[in-house]
Amino acid sequence: MQERLSFHEQIRKNKIKSFVLIVVIFIFFIILGAVISFAVDPGYFFVIMIIATIFSLLYVLISYYKSDKIALASVRAKPASMTEHRNFFHAAENMALASGLPMPKLYVMESEQINGFASGKDPENAVICMTTGALEKLDKQELEGVIAHEMSHIANYDIRFMTLTAVMVGLISIIAQIYLRSLWFSGHGEGKREGRLQLAMIILAVVFAILAPIAANLVSLAISRKREFTADATAVKFTRYPTGLKKALEKIKKEHVNIEKDGRRYSKAVAPLFISDPFKKKIAGVFSTHPPIEERIRRLERM
Repeated sequence: MQERLSFHEQIRKNKIKSFVLIVVIFIFFIILGAVISFAVDPGYFFVIMIIATIFSLLYVLISYYKSDKIALASVRAKPASMTEHRNFFHAAENMALASGLPMPKLYVMESEQINGFASGKDPENAVICMTTGALEKLDKQELEGVIAHEMSHIANYDIRFMTLTAVMVGLISIIAQIYLRSLWFSGHGEGKREGRLQLAMIILAVVFAILAPIAANLVSLAISRKREFTADATAVKFTRYPTGLKKALEKIKKEHVNIEKDGRRYSKAVAPLFISDPFKKKIAGVFSTHPPIEERIRRLERM
């Protein structure tokens, strides 16, 4: 017989793992900066760091404060109707009471898939959007389980956390790109600063500038997967009923929809927000934004 899992322990462990992973991204950032600073003039690199930081922060701050509007517009969502989507409102009200969070604004998007997402910079400005497929195919307990999962993302400030991750990954990518492009104009290796040590540092900087953004992005995806596990565990904390979310995930796993047709409704930029991968990748690996549904179901069964 398998040992029962404590949702409190699952939440704690996944939050620690997420924190460790974002520290890893920060280490990538520091190492990349150190390696490039040895390969070029430190003063020149300092200017690059300032420019990269300003551009990344501006981009992410705009995305952060407008995250709900951007996400809703990208899937052409419409405000939910109190009469037409009564079950949606009742489930959301129940989960708002259970979580102690303000009632989020509710939206609906046209899609055959069972899916949904939450967005917003804080609980006071949160939105939850569900697909028409989810509202049609899920019963009361399953719908509450899915909404509890989305409320968990709001309660855990996952949008804010993933924004911080995006800042770090964006900084790494911008700095790497600026350095690699600058090599075309700087004349490194053509007698300007000859010497084996200098040449070795330039080669090392080039290699790291290529690999660091890839590695940082993989770590970012790992963080996204951990946050999904955390949201599942927090949803159990809110509902005290893991079966609802578990049955909803089982329906998601078994459903057959035309991905080629239905997938056009989704933007890849907001795909990580959904409760499950809207593009239904058959293999969930290191390049996946979501953990395997089978593993999520197994964990819920043990809670």
